[in-house]
Amino acid sequence: MNNHFTITIHDDNGVKQFNVHRFVKKAIIYISIFSISMIIIAVGTILYLNESVNSAEEKRNGIELAYEKMKQKNLLLHKSISKTNISLKNKKKELEELSDSLSEIEKMIGLKPIVEESLAQRINATKMSSEHRAIIMELIPNGSPIEYHGVTSKFGYRVHPTLHIREFHRGTDMKAKLNTEVFAPADGIVEWSGYHKKSGFGKLVVLEHSYGFKTYYGHLNKTVVKSGQFVKKGTLIAYTGNSGMSNGPHLHYEIRFLYRSLNPFWFLKWTQKNYDEIFQKEKKVPWQSLITATAHLMLVQTQTQTQPSSQQEQKSKEK
Repeated sequence: MNNHFTITIHDDNGVKQFNVHRFVKKAIIYISIFSISMIIIAVGTILYLNESVNSAEEKRNGIELAYEKMKQKNLLLHKSISKTNISLKNKKKELEELSDSLSEIEKMIGLKPIVEESLAQRINATKMSSEHRAIIMELIPNGSPIEYHGVTSKFGYRVHPTLHIREFHRGTDMKAKLNTEVFAPADGIVEWSGYHKKSGFGKLVVLEHSYGFKTYYGHLNKTVVKSGQFVKKGTLIAYTGNSGMSNGPHLHYEIRFLYRSLNPFWFLKWTQKNYDEIFQKEKKVPWQSLITATAHLMLVQTQTQTQPSSQQEQKSKEK
Protein backbone atom coordinates (compact mmCIF):
# COMPACT_ATOMS: atom_id res chain seq x y z
CA MET A 1 0.00 0.00 0.00
CA ASN A 2 2.92 2.32 0.65
CA ASN A 3 4.26 1.90 -2.92
CA HIS A 4 1.18 3.29 -4.62
CA PHE A 5 -1.55 5.88 -4.19
CA THR A 6 -5.10 6.16 -5.43
CA ILE A 7 -6.44 8.88 -7.74
CA THR A 8 -10.20 9.37 -7.53
CA ILE A 9 -11.99 11.15 -10.40
CA HIS A 10 -15.62 12.26 -10.10
CA ASP A 11 -17.63 12.96 -13.26
CA ASP A 12 -21.17 12.58 -14.60
CA ASN A 13 -20.64 8.90 -15.11
CA GLY A 14 -19.80 8.32 -11.50
CA VAL A 15 -16.68 7.88 -9.46
CA LYS A 16 -13.56 6.32 -10.83
CA GLN A 17 -10.46 5.40 -8.89
CA PHE A 18 -6.98 4.79 -10.23
CA ASN A 19 -4.11 3.37 -8.25
CA VAL A 20 -0.79 5.10 -9.13
CA HIS A 21 2.57 3.82 -8.10
CA ARG A 22 4.66 6.19 -5.85
CA PHE A 23 7.55 6.32 -8.40
CA VAL A 24 5.20 7.59 -11.05
CA LYS A 25 4.03 10.13 -8.57
CA LYS A 26 7.55 11.43 -8.07
CA ALA A 27 8.15 11.48 -11.81
CA ILE A 28 5.12 13.60 -12.37
CA ILE A 29 6.22 16.01 -9.64
CA TYR A 30 9.73 16.31 -11.12
CA ILE A 31 8.39 16.74 -14.61
CA SER A 32 6.06 19.49 -13.41
CA ILE A 33 8.89 21.25 -11.59
CA PHE A 34 11.16 20.93 -14.65
CA SER A 35 8.43 22.19 -16.97
CA ILE A 36 7.75 25.17 -14.77
CA SER A 37 11.47 25.89 -14.54
CA MET A 38 11.87 25.67 -18.30
CA ILE A 39 8.90 27.94 -18.79
CA ILE A 40 10.43 30.47 -16.38
CA ILE A 41 13.83 30.19 -18.09
CA ALA A 42 12.25 30.48 -21.52
CA VAL A 43 10.26 33.51 -20.49
CA GLY A 44 13.39 35.07 -18.95
CA THR A 45 15.43 34.25 -22.03
CA ILE A 46 12.79 35.71 -24.31
CA LEU A 47 12.64 38.89 -22.23
CA TYR A 48 16.46 39.13 -22.21
CA LEU A 49 16.71 38.53 -25.94
CA ASN A 50 13.98 41.04 -26.60
CA GLU A 51 15.83 43.60 -24.48
CA SER A 52 19.07 42.78 -26.31
CA VAL A 53 17.34 43.16 -29.65
CA ASN A 54 15.92 46.53 -28.61
CA SER A 55 19.34 47.64 -27.41
CA ALA A 56 20.98 46.42 -30.61
CA GLU A 57 18.34 48.22 -32.62
CA GLU A 58 19.02 51.45 -30.74
CA LYS A 59 22.75 51.03 -31.31
CA ARG A 60 22.16 50.33 -34.98
CA ASN A 61 19.99 53.43 -35.26
CA GLY A 62 22.69 55.42 -33.47
CA ILE A 63 25.35 54.07 -35.84
CA GLU A 64 23.19 54.87 -38.86
CA LEU A 65 22.61 58.39 -37.55
CA ALA A 66 26.33 58.87 -36.88
CA TYR A 67 27.05 57.51 -40.36
CA GLU A 68 24.64 59.98 -41.93
CA LYS A 69 26.24 62.84 -39.97
CA MET A 70 29.69 61.66 -40.99
CA LYS A 71 28.51 61.39 -44.57
CA GLN A 72 27.23 64.98 -44.46
CA LYS A 73 30.50 66.14 -42.93
CA ASN A 74 32.47 64.32 -45.61
CA LEU A 75 30.29 65.93 -48.27
CA LEU A 76 30.86 69.39 -46.79
CA LEU A 77 34.58 68.65 -46.45
CA HIS A 78 34.71 67.54 -50.07
CA LYS A 79 32.99 70.76 -51.16
CA SER A 80 35.38 72.77 -48.99
CA ILE A 81 38.37 70.97 -50.48
CA SER A 82 37.03 71.61 -53.99
CA LYS A 83 36.58 75.32 -53.23
CA THR A 84 40.06 75.43 -51.68
CA ASN A 85 41.57 73.76 -54.75
CA ILE A 86 39.82 76.24 -57.03
CA SER A 87 40.97 79.12 -54.83
CA LEU A 88 44.53 77.76 -54.83
CA LYS A 89 44.48 77.48 -58.61
CA ASN A 90 43.25 81.08 -58.89
CA LYS A 91 45.87 82.25 -56.40
CA LYS A 92 48.55 80.36 -58.29
CA LYS A 93 47.42 82.00 -61.52
CA GLU A 94 47.43 85.43 -59.83
CA LEU A 95 50.91 84.78 -58.43
CA GLU A 96 52.16 83.75 -61.86
CA GLU A 97 50.69 86.92 -63.38
CA LEU A 98 52.19 88.97 -60.53
CA SER A 99 55.55 87.31 -61.05
CA ASP A 100 55.40 88.08 -64.79
CA SER A 101 54.49 91.72 -64.08
CA LEU A 102 57.23 91.91 -61.48
CA SER A 103 59.72 90.48 -63.98
CA GLU A 104 58.79 93.27 -66.41
CA ILE A 105 59.37 95.88 -63.70
CA GLU A 106 62.67 94.24 -62.73
CA LYS A 107 63.70 94.25 -66.36
CA MET A 108 62.80 97.92 -66.76
CA ILE A 109 64.86 99.02 -63.77
CA GLY A 110 67.73 96.65 -64.50
CA LEU A 111 67.20 94.34 -61.54
CA LYS A 112 68.22 90.73 -61.99
CA PRO A 113 66.00 88.49 -59.81
CA ILE A 114 67.75 85.94 -57.57
CA VAL A 115 66.38 82.41 -57.89
CA GLU A 116 66.47 81.82 -54.14
CA GLU A 117 64.45 84.95 -53.36
CA SER A 118 60.77 84.64 -52.60
CA LEU A 119 58.13 86.68 -54.42
CA ALA A 120 57.71 88.87 -51.33
CA GLN A 121 61.44 89.61 -51.26
CA ARG A 122 61.40 90.48 -54.95
CA ILE A 123 58.43 92.81 -54.41
CA ASN A 124 60.16 94.51 -51.48
CA ALA A 125 63.22 95.01 -53.66
CA THR A 126 61.23 96.89 -56.31
CA LYS A 127 58.53 98.48 -54.16
CA MET A 128 58.71 102.25 -53.99
CA SER A 129 56.58 104.26 -51.62
CA SER A 130 55.11 107.63 -52.54
CA GLU A 131 57.73 109.29 -50.33
CA HIS A 132 60.47 107.43 -52.15
CA ARG A 133 59.12 108.53 -55.52
CA ALA A 134 58.88 112.11 -54.29
CA ILE A 135 62.54 111.95 -53.27
CA ILE A 136 63.54 110.73 -56.73
CA MET A 137 61.53 113.49 -58.37
CA GLU A 138 63.21 116.09 -56.13
CA LEU A 139 66.78 114.92 -56.73
CA ILE A 140 66.79 113.80 -60.39
CA PRO A 141 65.93 116.26 -63.22
CA ASN A 142 62.36 115.83 -64.46
CA GLY A 143 59.77 117.95 -66.18
CA SER A 144 60.39 120.99 -68.37
CA PRO A 145 62.65 123.83 -67.12
CA ILE A 146 60.50 126.30 -69.10
CA GLU A 147 56.90 126.44 -70.16
CA TYR A 148 56.86 123.76 -72.83
CA HIS A 149 56.01 124.78 -76.39
CA GLY A 150 57.90 122.09 -78.29
CA VAL A 151 61.46 121.78 -79.63
CA THR A 152 63.32 123.18 -82.63
CA SER A 153 66.21 120.72 -82.64
CA LYS A 154 66.24 117.23 -81.14
CA PHE A 155 68.93 115.23 -79.40
CA GLY A 156 71.24 113.38 -81.82
CA TYR A 157 73.09 113.99 -85.08
CA ARG A 158 72.15 117.13 -87.03
CA VAL A 159 73.56 119.90 -89.23
CA HIS A 160 74.63 122.82 -87.00
CA PRO A 161 72.38 125.85 -87.77
CA THR A 162 75.30 128.33 -87.83
CA LEU A 163 78.38 126.22 -88.62
CA HIS A 164 76.49 124.13 -91.22
CA ILE A 165 78.42 120.97 -90.39
CA ARG A 166 77.12 117.58 -89.29
CA GLU A 167 77.62 117.09 -85.57
CA PHE A 168 76.15 115.30 -82.60
CA HIS A 169 73.68 117.54 -80.77
CA ARG A 170 74.06 116.69 -77.07
CA GLY A 171 70.90 118.44 -75.96
CA THR A 172 67.49 119.64 -77.02
CA ASP A 173 66.71 123.14 -78.33
CA MET A 174 63.41 124.20 -76.79
CA LYS A 175 61.11 126.85 -78.25
CA ALA A 176 61.05 129.96 -76.09
CA LYS A 177 60.58 133.69 -76.49
CA LEU A 178 63.26 136.09 -75.26
CA ASN A 179 63.45 136.36 -71.45
CA THR A 180 61.35 133.28 -70.75
CA GLU A 181 61.86 132.18 -67.15
CA VAL A 182 64.02 129.08 -66.62
CA PHE A 183 63.50 126.94 -63.48
CA ALA A 184 65.64 124.23 -61.90
CA PRO A 185 64.16 120.78 -62.68
CA ALA A 186 65.66 119.28 -59.51
CA ASP A 187 67.59 120.17 -56.38
CA GLY A 188 71.26 120.94 -57.02
CA ILE A 189 74.22 123.28 -56.76
CA VAL A 190 75.24 125.87 -59.35
CA GLU A 191 78.51 124.70 -60.89
CA TRP A 192 78.70 127.49 -63.49
CA SER A 193 76.81 130.71 -64.03
CA GLY A 194 77.98 133.25 -66.57
CA TYR A 195 79.37 133.68 -70.05
CA HIS A 196 81.15 130.60 -71.46
CA LYS A 197 83.36 131.41 -74.45
CA LYS A 198 84.68 127.97 -75.49
CA SER A 199 81.37 126.12 -75.66
CA GLY A 200 79.54 128.57 -77.90
CA PHE A 201 76.61 128.51 -75.46
CA GLY A 202 77.07 132.16 -74.58
CA LYS A 203 75.60 132.78 -71.15
CA LEU A 204 75.42 129.38 -69.51
CA VAL A 205 74.17 127.85 -66.26
CA VAL A 206 75.31 124.39 -65.19
CA LEU A 207 73.58 122.67 -62.28
CA GLU A 208 75.14 119.69 -60.53
CA HIS A 209 72.49 117.37 -59.11
CA SER A 210 72.68 114.32 -56.89
CA TYR A 211 73.99 110.90 -57.98
CA GLY A 212 76.05 112.08 -60.97
CA PHE A 213 73.44 114.09 -62.90
CA LYS A 214 74.13 117.53 -64.44
CA THR A 215 71.94 119.89 -66.47
CA TYR A 216 73.10 122.62 -68.91
CA TYR A 217 71.13 125.73 -69.93
CA GLY A 218 72.67 127.58 -72.90
CA HIS A 219 72.17 130.75 -74.99
CA LEU A 220 70.71 132.61 -71.99
CA ASN A 221 70.02 136.33 -71.86
CA LYS A 222 70.44 136.64 -68.09
CA THR A 223 71.44 134.42 -65.17
CA VAL A 224 70.03 135.01 -61.66
CA VAL A 225 72.07 132.47 -59.67
CA LYS A 226 75.73 132.39 -58.72
CA SER A 227 78.31 129.61 -58.80
CA GLY A 228 78.29 127.60 -55.57
CA GLN A 229 74.67 128.48 -54.79
CA PHE A 230 72.30 125.71 -53.72
CA VAL A 231 68.95 125.68 -55.51
CA LYS A 232 65.73 123.76 -54.95
CA LYS A 233 63.54 122.23 -57.61
CA GLY A 234 61.50 125.05 -59.19
CA THR A 235 63.97 127.82 -58.32
CA LEU A 236 64.28 130.57 -60.96
CA ILE A 237 67.83 130.32 -62.34
CA ALA A 238 67.87 132.34 -65.59
CA TYR A 239 66.05 133.90 -68.56
CA THR A 240 66.23 132.56 -72.11
CA GLY A 241 68.07 134.52 -74.79
CA ASN A 242 70.12 134.36 -77.97
CA SER A 243 73.70 134.58 -76.71
CA GLY A 244 76.62 132.60 -78.13
CA MET A 245 76.37 130.66 -81.40
CA SER A 246 72.62 130.89 -81.80
CA ASN A 247 70.36 131.77 -84.71
CA GLY A 248 67.40 132.86 -82.57
CA PRO A 249 65.96 132.93 -79.03
CA HIS A 250 65.58 129.45 -77.53
CA LEU A 251 66.86 127.31 -74.66
CA HIS A 252 69.57 124.72 -75.21
CA TYR A 253 68.91 122.08 -72.53
CA GLU A 254 71.26 119.19 -71.78
CA ILE A 255 71.21 116.38 -69.24
CA ARG A 256 74.34 114.40 -68.49
CA PHE A 257 75.03 111.40 -66.28
CA LEU A 258 78.69 110.89 -65.37
CA TYR A 259 79.68 113.00 -68.40
CA ARG A 260 77.50 110.90 -70.72
CA SER A 261 74.83 112.84 -72.59
CA LEU A 262 71.25 111.65 -72.12
CA ASN A 263 68.25 112.37 -74.31
CA PRO A 264 66.43 115.19 -72.47
CA PHE A 265 63.11 114.28 -74.10
CA TRP A 266 62.40 111.38 -71.72
CA PHE A 267 63.19 113.60 -68.73
CA LEU A 268 61.03 116.46 -70.06
CA LYS A 269 58.05 114.07 -70.18
CA TRP A 270 58.88 112.32 -66.90
CA THR A 271 56.10 112.76 -64.29
CA GLN A 272 54.50 110.77 -61.49
CA LYS A 273 51.87 109.53 -63.95
CA ASN A 274 54.37 107.79 -66.24
CA TYR A 275 56.92 107.19 -63.53
CA ASP A 276 58.13 103.74 -64.65
CA GLU A 277 58.38 104.63 -68.33
CA ILE A 278 61.81 106.27 -68.09
CA PHE A 279 63.33 103.05 -66.69
CA GLN A 280 62.60 101.43 -70.03
CA LYS A 281 63.35 104.41 -72.26
CA GLU A 282 66.69 105.51 -70.78
CA LYS A 283 69.13 102.59 -70.53
CA LYS A 284 72.31 104.55 -69.79
CA VAL A 285 71.37 105.05 -66.13
CA PRO A 286 71.66 102.13 -63.65
CA TRP A 287 68.25 102.82 -62.15
CA GLN A 288 68.29 99.89 -59.72
CA SER A 289 71.44 101.22 -58.04
CA LEU A 290 69.81 104.65 -57.82
CA ILE A 291 66.64 103.19 -56.29
CA THR A 292 68.67 101.23 -53.75
CA ALA A 293 70.75 104.30 -52.87
CA THR A 294 67.67 106.46 -52.24
CA ALA A 295 65.48 103.82 -50.55
CA HIS A 296 66.43 104.92 -47.02
CA LEU A 297 65.82 108.64 -47.59
CA MET A 298 62.67 110.36 -46.32
CA LEU A 299 61.21 113.72 -47.15
CA VAL A 300 60.83 115.85 -44.05
CA GLN A 301 58.44 118.34 -45.55
CA THR A 302 57.29 117.12 -48.93
CA GLN A 303 54.82 119.95 -49.42
CA THR A 304 57.33 122.75 -48.80
CA GLN A 305 60.03 121.05 -50.86
CA THR A 306 57.82 120.58 -53.91
CA GLN A 307 58.32 123.56 -56.21
CA PRO A 308 56.82 124.36 -59.65
CA SER A 309 58.72 122.98 -62.61
CA SER A 310 57.51 125.50 -65.15
CA GLN A 311 56.61 129.16 -65.50
CA GLN A 312 52.90 128.38 -65.51
CA GLU A 313 53.12 126.40 -62.25
CA GLN A 314 55.17 129.19 -60.64
CA LYS A 315 52.54 131.79 -61.53
CA SER A 316 49.71 129.59 -60.24
CA LYS A 317 51.55 129.25 -56.93
CA GLU A 318 51.98 133.00 -56.62
CA LYS A 319 48.25 133.49 -57.20
